[in-house]
Amino acid sequence: MKNILLRIVFIFVVMFSSYSFAQTDSTNQIYGWKHTVVAGITGTQMSFKDWAQGGENALSYSALVDGKSIQDLESTNWSNSYKLAYGQTRLGSKPLRKTEDKLEFESVLTYKVGTVINPYVSASLKTQFDVGYKYDDASNTQTPVSRLWAPAYLQQSIGAGYQPIAQLKTRLGAALREVRSKAGYIENNKTEGGLESITDGEFIFQENVRLTSKLEMFAPFNTLDVVVVRSDNMLAVKITKIVSITFNAQFINDANIAPQTQIKEILGLGIVYALL
Repeated sequence: MKNILLRIVFIFVVMFSSYSFAQTDSTNQIYGWKHTVVAGITGTQMSFKDWAQGGENALSYSALVDGKSIQDLESTNWSNSYKLAYGQTRLGSKPLRKTEDKLEFESVLTYKVGTVINPYVSASLKTQFDVGYKYDDASNTQTPVSRLWAPAYLQQSIGAGYQPIAQLKTRLGAALREVRSKAGYIENNKTEGGLESITDGEFIFQENVRLTSKLEMFAPFNTLDVVVVRSDNMLAVKITKIVSITFNAQFINDANIAPQTQIKEILGLGIVYALL
């Protein structure tokens, strides 16, 4: 755990201490840092009293912070992205239960040696904030199955990236994947090398419709036919300046966690505001 914290601190210190003022070249291309941070919150509350049609009281909320810090220079591009999300729900007399929990960070340094194909190095972290439980309503019990750093997925890679258009970029490289967990949780500590493929897409339609998609694949060298697949897709439709409808679909196919493909879908209406 100490090694993980040291890596995160090092990445953030380097990222913010290397700030440089925007500059231009002979083609009037603007270089420097560009930061974007979007925060959102959605909530639902229902209460019944002497309601003839029946029903149960319900409360749910979800909060999200999604940000990017990109330093674009003449010879390099350093892209840092971070995503924080947390949500809970309560149905009837049951206590609050977690519905969303995400703590993710990714840093990619690309060297501009070509027009659309360029080498890169990257590092990423995926974990969560809170304890996750498996619930058995029949016996009224809950069993902890995950928590902060358990599991934690760290991945470092080197390879080449390809960006055919501004809205779509993909990269392929060799990667070292570390899974940190404690006994009694999802999986044991494990480190393995393999091939990495990551594709990011961001499309804006009619100024108020935004689609972002990320597809991650990792194949260990010793079992190249067993591919870990993660996909995170978000469609946001802006109704007013701060009110948006969002639809998020996540897919995880990882035999180390579960034999079946995991699917999560979230449809929400709430406040989404650009902080930067």
